[in-house]
Amino acid sequence: MHRRNFLKSTSLLAAALAAGQASAYKLWKNGANKRVALVGTGVRGSSLWGKNLVENYGDEVTFVGLCDINPGRLETVRQYMGVDCPTFTDFDKMVRDTRPEWVIVTTMDSTHSEFIIKAMEAGVNVITEKPMTTDAEKCQAILDAQARTGREVLVTFNYRHSPHNTAIKQLLHDERVGKVTSVDFHWYLNVYHGASYFRRWHAYVENSGSLWVHKATHHFDLLNWWVNATPVEVTAYGALEHYGKNGPFRGASCRTCPHKDECPYFWDITKDKRAMELYVDNEEYDGYIRDSCVFREDIDIWDKMSAQILYDNGVVVNYSLTTYSPYEGYRIAFNGHDGRIDSWEDIPYQRGEYNEEEQADLHKAEMSFGQEETPTEFHEIIVHENFERDFESIKVPKYRYGHGGGDRRMLDYLFVNPDAADPLGHMAGTRDGALSVLIGVAARRSLAERRTVRLDELVKV
Repeated sequence: MHRRNFLKSTSLLAAALAAGQASAYKLWKNGANKRVALVGTGVRGSSLWGKNLVENYGDEVTFVGLCDINPGRLETVRQYMGVDCPTFTDFDKMVRDTRPEWVIVTTMDSTHSEFIIKAMEAGVNVITEKPMTTDAEKCQAILDAQARTGREVLVTFNYRHSPHNTAIKQLLHDERVGKVTSVDFHWYLNVYHGASYFRRWHAYVENSGSLWVHKATHHFDLLNWWVNATPVEVTAYGALEHYGKNGPFRGASCRTCPHKDECPYFWDITKDKRAMELYVDNEEYDGYIRDSCVFREDIDIWDKMSAQILYDNGVVVNYSLTTYSPYEGYRIAFNGHDGRIDSWEDIPYQRGEYNEEEQADLHKAEMSFGQEETPTEFHEIIVHENFERDFESIKVPKYRYGHGGGDRRMLDYLFVNPDAADPLGHMAGTRDGALSVLIGVAARRSLAERRTVRLDELVKV
């Protein structure tokens, strides 16, 4: 079969892909410097939203305050970021004393709504990490507070901004395979990244809303954005059958576990300098154990998940999430009246090799904020039209850092060029945040009640 390899050169896609190619940090000077306060100084808050903003967006951002419940970690992060702003364990006091224009929320998922709402009621705009919140009641409270205060809330769905996902969006926008009728979307977390959620606070529904919310929010938002429609109802299945009480042995933490030599999930936190400084050195303040056992008996989230999602335009999605795969990546396929679009990310045998060391470090690379470089690898998107022997193989540059290059492009939109055109709708607000969360909430209820759940039972968005 003949294969034509090219990068589709429509104006919208060319603009989207070029947004980061020429190095973006100081490309535009029209963004006014913003007074910013950060609440939540864990690894994501202190790195992407902390040190990275100081070093690479210093002309656009000035930190006026840092807040966390852990005073030891606060001081560690203040030094790590290289700022001299005051630190607070009381959020209300920080907002009163520092009068920020924006608050960045990177706390535990279940507490996002508290700080989003308090900030809006104090007259402050908000940038929040996904998920926006973890249940229907908190979604409704955020929507009501925004309607009441008129403040802006931006939800940072960085996956929208990666060149690969942007290219898929462009093809769907152009209706390359006609009206889309169904989608197959399957996400695989490897045994390194997947296991990490079961070591941390994410392992409890009350903290994270489960991976239906914490992790799958990314995926559900992509789906909502790609198919450009509103989810209507969800039917879900899932189980906890690998981690938690299913383990053959357990300990208080990896550091103290007597099964270090026999447990394949043993993680030596003492070799991770950053984790030691952020968490282990500050355990005395809040008791949080960063290297908890993945086989704790009280873990109550699911480790395998599958859902069917119906949209108001008739699109049906088949979705799954696996947390103990040998490799990390995803497969996506869009079925349309005129053909099919297929793509994938980081499936080892698609490129003919499996590298265990790379698998262990994939998430670390994804979370890093590397320098923009000319990529040597590419993502592939296959467009196959009905009744055609030939298909198009579209090559999109692959970036290993910062969520596929999405972090940098997202931050440029936020801080450097906030008035830039956004023809594909990359930027997300509370409606997007709510809909992505509510698919996960509906999935939880579907599992509990063994029925199909409509989203309008949960919140009126």
